[in-house]
Amino acid sequence: MDARMKELVTDNDRQQTRTGRLSPANLSGPDLGGVRGNLDRRDTMKRIIKTAGCITALLAPALAPTLALAQGADNYPNKPVTIITPYAPGAATDIEGRLYANELSKNLGQQFIMDLKPGGVMTVGMNYAARQKPDGYNLVWTSSTYSLLPLLTKDRNYDPVKDFDTVALMSKRSAILVVANDLPVKNVKELIAYAKANPGKLNWATGGNGGIQHLTGLWFTSATGTDMTYVHFKSISAAYPDLMASRVHVLPGTFAAAFPMVKAGKIRAIAIASLQRNPALPDLPTATEQGVPGFEYSSWLGMLAPAKTPTAIVNKLYGELAKIIKIPEIKEKLGDETTLLALGPAEFRKIASTETARWQKLLSDNNIKLEE
Repeated sequence: MDARMKELVTDNDRQQTRTGRLSPANLSGPDLGGVRGNLDRRDTMKRIIKTAGCITALLAPALAPTLALAQGADNYPNKPVTIITPYAPGAATDIEGRLYANELSKNLGQQFIMDLKPGGVMTVGMNYAARQKPDGYNLVWTSSTYSLLPLLTKDRNYDPVKDFDTVALMSKRSAILVVANDLPVKNVKELIAYAKANPGKLNWATGGNGGIQHLTGLWFTSATGTDMTYVHFKSISAAYPDLMASRVHVLPGTFAAAFPMVKAGKIRAIAIASLQRNPALPDLPTATEQGVPGFEYSSWLGMLAPAKTPTAIVNKLYGELAKIIKIPEIKEKLGDETTLLALGPAEFRKIASTETARWQKLLSDNNIKLEE
C-alpha cells in the first residue's frame, strides 16, 4: 500500500471513530495513529463528566439555601416588605417605627409597610408573625414587652425566643409616672398614702393583661404595699383619653407620649419612672428618689424577624438601620428623651434575655402570678 493509500485508510478510520462506528475494543492490529489511546481518554473524560453531573444533582438541594442566601442578600429586597406591628396606630411605638420604615423604603428602593395588629399583649400580632415565611419580607416591630413574652402563655401559639430572630434594638426612652388631674396627689408618697386609704379604688391603666405596664404596676403595688385595680387597654396610647377623663387614675407612660399632655396641663407627672432624671423635667424626681428603690419602667424598641431568616438579610437590615439613626432629622423628630442605639442581633438577644430573667425574679421574689 503506497503512502497515499495509507493516508486515506487512516483518515477513514479516524472519521469512523468520530461517528461512533469504531471503538478501541474492536481495533485489531497495530494502533493506527494512536486511535485506541485517544478513545480510552475520551471514554475516561465522559465517565468523569457523567459522575460530576450526578454529584452536582445530589448536592443541588443542599447547596440551594446557601446560594439563595447569597443571592438574596445582594438582591434584597426586590418586592415590598411588611413590618408587622402588634400595637395600635398612633402609639409612640408606631410613630418611631414609621420613621425607620420610611427611610428603609428610600434607601433600599422598595416599600416597607407597617401592618398594625394590636391586641392581647402583642399576642395577635406575634401569633401572626410567627407563621410568616422567614425570607426577610416579613419583619416585626417590637417593644420592651417582648422580654415579658416568655413568662406568658395565654393564647400563645409561638415561642417568643425560638420563633424569632433579633435584628436590631433601635432605641431606649425615658418614662414618666402620670396621674389624672382630679386625683389629689402631687408625688409618689402622696399616691401611696391615698392608695392605702382607698384600697382597690384606684385604676392603674395598662397596655394589656400581662404587659410591661401591668407588670410595672404589680411591681409598684408590691413594693409599696398598696392595692390597685388594673384596667387593660389594647395599647397604652388608648388609655390616655380615659386618664384625662379620670376613668383611670395612674399609668406609666413613655416620655414621648405623656410629656406633651403633661406640658398642656391635661395630666400630672408625679415621678420619672426611669433611674435617672430627665433634662426636660429636671425638677421632677425619680420614683427611686421618692421611696421606691430601683423602680423603672423600661422602654425600648427594636426589630425582629421570623426565625431562620437568612443571616445575610438580617445583617443587611441591621446595617441599614444603623445608618438611619445617624440621620440628624431622625434624632430631631424623636427628641432628647429618646436614646438611639442600633444594637446588633447578638447584643439585642442578650438584653432581652437579661430582662426576662429580671422580670422572672421579680415575680418569684414577690410571689406574683400573672393572670392567665
